[in-house]
Amino acid sequence: MLHPTAIVDPAARVDPSAEIGAYTIIGAEVEIGARTRILGHVYMEGPARIGDDNIFYPYSTVGVASQDLKYKGERAETRIGHRNKIREFVTIHRGTEGGGLITSVGDDTLIMAYTHVAHDVKVGSHVVLANGVTLGGHVVVEDWAQIGAFSGVHQFCRVGRHAMLGGYTVITRDVAPFSLTALEREASVFGANKTGLQRRGFAAESIEALHKAFRIWSKSGLNSTQALERLRSELGEVEEVRELIRFVEKSERGVIK
Repeated sequence: MLHPTAIVDPAARVDPSAEIGAYTIIGAEVEIGARTRILGHVYMEGPARIGDDNIFYPYSTVGVASQDLKYKGERAETRIGHRNKIREFVTIHRGTEGGGLITSVGDDTLIMAYTHVAHDVKVGSHVVLANGVTLGGHVVVEDWAQIGAFSGVHQFCRVGRHAMLGGYTVITRDVAPFSLTALEREASVFGANKTGLQRRGFAAESIEALHKAFRIWSKSGLNSTQALERLRSELGEVEEVRELIRFVEKSERGVIK
């Protein structure tokens, strides 16, 4: 059941009944259980333990090093249980020292295309993660939870058992078990990206001017034309504010307030 184009490290342990498809790469210390099917173009790094009767669709990756900047190459692993379905372009990263060194997925879970399971995440059993879900580091998703498409869960948050999240929902606090949670309002602007601008060397005066500009733009109750006029009159000497004004003026779809 090993395709001739697949590359399997001699230090990997693959059950004889497992299927390794074309152009797949299986690294050292990867253990693959009985009847697990790896369809092709899959990349796995160890240490990783993968149970029985799983199916991995093309271009998924398992056990790759964390994107956490604190990760320094410490030995960490990935554990995946039984009867899971891992769809196309899913990324599952191994753990880090700061999170217990283990990223894990339980049993009977469906992880749909383009989902990202970050370092030290614990996904339970019978979970559904729809297309494009992003789980930040150290997230816990308990059994039977369902997370809708393109939703994001912030680092260290928990999603309780049997909870359901609607699509495009952004979670920054824990989600109660058994709850139905969804984002029902439009996106809003909350002010200047102060931290990012400081990191990129913007002057404090420019950041403060932008903060005032966004307050005028989003919270003054003025319509767009009135808000732009006020920005010009009060803050027009600041180049970054002038750039903001030019951006708004060129917008064809409107700018979020």
